Amino acid sequence: MTPRVMAYRVRHEDVPDTSAAFERAAGLPDGPEKDRTRGEIVCAWLPMADRLAGRFRHRGEALEDLRQVAAIGLVKAVERYDPHRGTAFESFAVPTITGELKRHFRDRLWSVHVPRRVQELRARVRDARDELAQRHGILAPTVDELAFHAGMTRSEVVMGVEAMDCFNVLSLDASLSSPDEGPTLGDSLGAWDEALDAVVDRESVKPRLRRLPDREKRILYLRFFRGMTQSSIAEDLGISQMHVSRLINDSCARIRRDVMRDAA
Repeated sequence: MTPRVMAYRVRHEDVPDTSAAFERAAGLPDGPEKDRTRGEIVCAWLPMADRLAGRFRHRGEALEDLRQVAAIGLVKAVERYDPHRGTAFESFAVPTITGELKRHFRDRLWSVHVPRRVQELRARVRDARDELAQRHGILAPTVDELAFHAGMTRSEVVMGVEAMDCFNVLSLDASLSSPDEGPTLGDSLGAWDEALDAVVDRESVKPRLRRLPDREKRILYLRFFRGMTQSSIAEDLGISQMHVSRLINDSCARIRRDVMRDAA
């Protein structure tokens, strides 16, 4: 004979009797009176919402923020609850509030977008870690221990562990060596080198420069690489400044025309 197992429902002190208030709200039309009655119900059940929020307090989110999320879930539960369906409000409100808390973690607290399956793996790994620590005293379980305990593969455990780092990110001002001093994470990031913008241009004009006559090549070299003025170049070559100016303009126009033609 199979023994009967009696299930006893735990009664919490934060479960008030608001059945009369729900009946009154159900009979009122939409308006200030109904909103006021629902507000009284919400205030009566807030301790229960806070208790539910406390279950999630070790998951990287401030408890006060979790309480606000739970309060939103409570308001939704009060607005949607129909006392005439015969279901106790607590049975309706608990999954509503818990669902709101879980949705908050799923949709708002990930630093990067993580697929739903990976989020579920993360939750299973976290639960397995907690159980191994509390029941077996294993504070730093291996991948194999987590996989065996949670009924997961090693690759699933690794994926879940990696997903745990997606909730929080380091500030670029965070120190790499000590909390208060030393180089920061931002210092280790590279910066854009403006000289890179000229690399393509320089590589494009190199073969055209080689095809110029020697005098034109020398003039462009002195002007753009040595920074000499047209007057100084003219004096160095023994020609007029106007002639230097014309040769520079003609050479640059020829190179530009060749580059544009090849690009087309």
